Amino acid sequence: MSKIKAMTGNTTAAIAASLCRPDLIAAYPITPQSSVAEYLSELVHDGILDANLVTTESEHSVMSVIQGAACAGARTFTATSAQGLAFMYEPYFQMSTMRLPMVMALVTREMISPCTVWSGQQDAMSVRDAGWIQVFVENNQEIMDMIIQGYMIAEHDDVLIPVNVCYDGFYLSHLVEGVEIPTQKEVDAFLPPVHFNHAVLDPDDPIAVDSLTSGEVLMRYRKTHLEAMEKALDIIEEVDKKFSASFGRSYGGAIETYQCEDADIVLITVGGMTGTARDAVDIARANGIKVGLLKLRFVRPFPAKRIAKALSDKKGFAVVDRSVCFGWSTGPMYTEIRAALTNENCDFSHFSAIGGLGGADISLKHMLIVIEKLEKEKNQPGQKDTLWLTKEL
Repeated sequence: MSKIKAMTGNTTAAIAASLCRPDLIAAYPITPQSSVAEYLSELVHDGILDANLVTTESEHSVMSVIQGAACAGARTFTATSAQGLAFMYEPYFQMSTMRLPMVMALVTREMISPCTVWSGQQDAMSVRDAGWIQVFVENNQEIMDMIIQGYMIAEHDDVLIPVNVCYDGFYLSHLVEGVEIPTQKEVDAFLPPVHFNHAVLDPDDPIAVDSLTSGEVLMRYRKTHLEAMEKALDIIEEVDKKFSASFGRSYGGAIETYQCEDADIVLITVGGMTGTARDAVDIARANGIKVGLLKLRFVRPFPAKRIAKALSDKKGFAVVDRSVCFGWSTGPMYTEIRAALTNENCDFSHFSAIGGLGGADISLKHMLIVIEKLEKEKNQPGQKDTLWLTKEL
């Protein structure tokens, strides 16, 4: 029988990974991810988790070790943040383009410089085109559930793409919430044993892996990778329904909507800020403002069609980003959602809101300010100036 326990997001991630029976865990510490690796190490050394634990000299080595294990057909897990992610970039990119499935917790954090170790989503957003599936979660329960779902998605024969479960550093990684922990028997019944049909390493039949590739072959690799990403959108929906049937919790698939059916305007969020936004929507509704909430869960693959449908009859939307798009002076998810509406009716008000950088708070007041601006400008079509959610607001 499952039990509810109060624990941090990092502890949640470690327990979720252990329930998925990984064959190999590779680890290197970096704030605010370190306690994920530390807790998994305890589970292995206490004999609770039967897995090979490899402590390496760098994040580059972490992903390289995992890559070798995955090539041999192992289920693998690791976690990282920020500069650690940057250091592993070469094998990180290779992991996806070799179509080796795994799950990695990405405890999101600002990138340098100026030097900071605090929360932000710039690290994850900066690698969103490295070929991985990326899901951003709202709370610790969703960390638990998406790591378990992540393996089913990644290892699906029509997908075979690694998954990042992204959650806010410190706001989730170090803060405590009640989490329902499924039993090992329940997870075993839901998640099949590891299998994928292109695990190729065999000591008795040695071959070269990832050898020099010509342009025509590389183009075929990229095309099939993109096709698998498209298929993953359907698989994500299927896995969410299966998970709901087994555990009683559904997250709606690639996006989740709240109070959107009759809304005039829509607030769009990514990650842990969503709970605050939901409260703001309730308050605004009580004051007569018809606002809804769209929680963008999967950044890759990007659910463009579902977003366009959800916004098609609205009068305005705003996207709150916890990172920046340096080329457009807006948030990255605002630029992508705006692009998703290119061929749709976009004759309404829309703008980018940016906050929470470097650990700054995105408060209830900030969310209400965004809603108030949307309501005020909903009959003024076009893009408005970026709203910076600063302490002074």
